[in-house]
Amino acid sequence: MDFQLLDRPVARHDEEDRFRKLVPSADWAALPVAIRRRFSVALGPIGRRVFTGNVVSVTHSTAGRLLAWVARLLGGPLPYADGAPGCSTVIVTHDERLGGQIWTRVYARTGRMPQTINSVKRFRGPTGLEEHLGAGLVMALTLHAEDCALVFRSAGFAVEIAGWRISLPSALTPGRCTIIHRDLGSGRFSFSLMLDHHWFGRLIHQYAVYEEYPS
Repeated sequence: MDFQLLDRPVARHDEEDRFRKLVPSADWAALPVAIRRRFSVALGPIGRRVFTGNVVSVTHSTAGRLLAWVARLLGGPLPYADGAPGCSTVIVTHDERLGGQIWTRVYARTGRMPQTINSVKRFRGPTGLEEHLGAGLVMALTLHAEDCALVFRSAGFAVEIAGWRISLPSALTPGRCTIIHRDLGSGRFSFSLMLDHHWFGRLIHQYAVYEEYPS
């Protein structure tokens, strides 16, 4: 394990360029205009963006279902209802004191209360981007432009405790997370989340389609 003393988030004034700066210029330019615009909006201290849509499918392996339920102890950062087609809403706000963007995802579940997942995307760390998932768990992310889509890949996990960051060895992590944002035209886009483990294979696969509200 690696221990690091955390620096405080540095105030940034180039909010609309934060994602773009994480991708080579030529790769970013090759992305569809809609994706570039979607990830180049400055929210400001009181701004927000709302996306509405539907979860098309969620599949878990046995190990993935167990992991998703255990993760509820950390605030439930993973979808834990198998199948789970239904309405979904994503709200993105900005908080400079937290160092980035707050993402709130709400998933409707027939006959049950909806699942709400909160996380914070911060523009710092060794890769320049990380997602705080709750209970001090941090996932470093790399950003790529591939096949006309924007792809987020996990690049290690850590735990933050009392101002210190403890990097987790790969054996203690849930595996590799891949998120693909693909434009579908007419203001719509797809969101795909895959979690793969070195030993147990594909643990979770979620696929949803959204559009910005108001469209």
